[in-house]
Amino acid sequence: MALHKGPGDQESVPFRRLAFNPFYGEANPVGGMTEAPPRHRLPDGPLPPATAYQLVHDELMLDGNSRLNLATFVTTWMEPQAGVLMGECRDKNMIDKDEYPRTAELERRCVSMLAQLWNAPDPSAAVGCSTTGSSEACMLAGMALKRRWSKRNSDRYPGARPNLVMGVNVQVCWEKFCAFWEVEPRLVPMEGDRFHLDAASAAALCDENTIGVVAVLGSTFDGSYEPVADICAALDDLQARTGLDVPVHVDGASGGMIAPFLDEDLVWDFRLPRVSSINTSGHKYGLVYPGVGWALWRSADELPEELVFRVNYLGGDMPTFALNFSRPGAQVVAQYYTFLRLGREGYRAVQQTTRDVARGLAERIEAMGDFRLLTRGDQLPVFAFTTAPDVTSFDVFDVSRRLRERGWLVPAYTFPAHREDLSVLRVVCRNGFSADLAGLLVEDLHRLLPELRRQPRPFTQDQGAATAFHH
Repeated sequence: MALHKGPGDQESVPFRRLAFNPFYGEANPVGGMTEAPPRHRLPDGPLPPATAYQLVHDELMLDGNSRLNLATFVTTWMEPQAGVLMGECRDKNMIDKDEYPRTAELERRCVSMLAQLWNAPDPSAAVGCSTTGSSEACMLAGMALKRRWSKRNSDRYPGARPNLVMGVNVQVCWEKFCAFWEVEPRLVPMEGDRFHLDAASAAALCDENTIGVVAVLGSTFDGSYEPVADICAALDDLQARTGLDVPVHVDGASGGMIAPFLDEDLVWDFRLPRVSSINTSGHKYGLVYPGVGWALWRSADELPEELVFRVNYLGGDMPTFALNFSRPGAQVVAQYYTFLRLGREGYRAVQQTTRDVARGLAERIEAMGDFRLLTRGDQLPVFAFTTAPDVTSFDVFDVSRRLRERGWLVPAYTFPAHREDLSVLRVVCRNGFSADLAGLLVEDLHRLLPELRRQPRPFTQDQGAATAFHH
């Protein structure tokens, strides 16, 4: 959760004058509407529901348009029927499987579908669970890796410090995992035009204290796939030479719901014996509103039994593996609806359309001559680009700032070590971002470029404040 400061002395005055339309009140537009409710403390009494709704509704109008947010990977459009189902299930507590057995059954079916989609050797033996998103799923996978390592090294642990090998491009949740669970993060930096983890670097950092290697199927920095099969092969060779048996977790937050449909010949999943667990975000390319994620293990052997808790005070015996407890069942139901609604061919059509939009948009941006593509949207439907070498009058932060004036949210950010010299823009194409919308983005870029070219220099002084990098 983000940390927020208190309101200061904004509420120190006895009351604030009426700050909203009197017609939001009762039938008499001025009756009983002498002052606005406080914003940073509980009001002394209740408001009519229509008034409370309108106050909140009006303030939220100042948010950005989610459909024009090309920073987020999160789903921003679903069918109305999915919204109706979610509304019908928002009062159901996902953890209460005895009271809501059919919701629990839909979760179980989703796990089974994903086990088959990701080529588990025996889908009936694979174990998994829904989560609030990929961040929780990654935490759970990391916990399982650490516990398995500590059991194998019980004669040395807790004296020895475990480590986790990954690229510097991993999502921030992996850094959180290492901080929260006291694991040393071993980060492979970027080098030259390599913007993610490579096999040789991963194997070189492994030792007897390595709990696992994280391979990312779809880097949030540029949309590229990490070479999962090559990483596994390098670890196979490491085991043959040293006896070290290092498992791999695939962070498929985005690519786990792209590659099975568009890159069927790419071997990255449970077909590789070294892959012990996989996660994905149902609320990214799983095409469900936030927040839902999924974590799966090849078999029960990969998930230590002592991490699974069983409770019976809600009725029945409920095994659970989660960082939280209560959460709504609506997103799980929406995931099952989407699986049922689309099937393999439907997902393939949606994801192919999204990739086509990304590739077409990348080509049109490259054709402008002011930008250089780093990736082209041919893996994740995501691409990153920077200014061309001869462009000196503006930078990516200027472009991001000017596009925001037109309603577009396109993040500009600097790459991590060792490529802090490289600043890029990134575009995430999702279902609902159509070719027509992509055309409008190109038109706005064409309108802005003449002004940007006339600048004497880049104008964005505080690059850190220019735009946030949203995973």
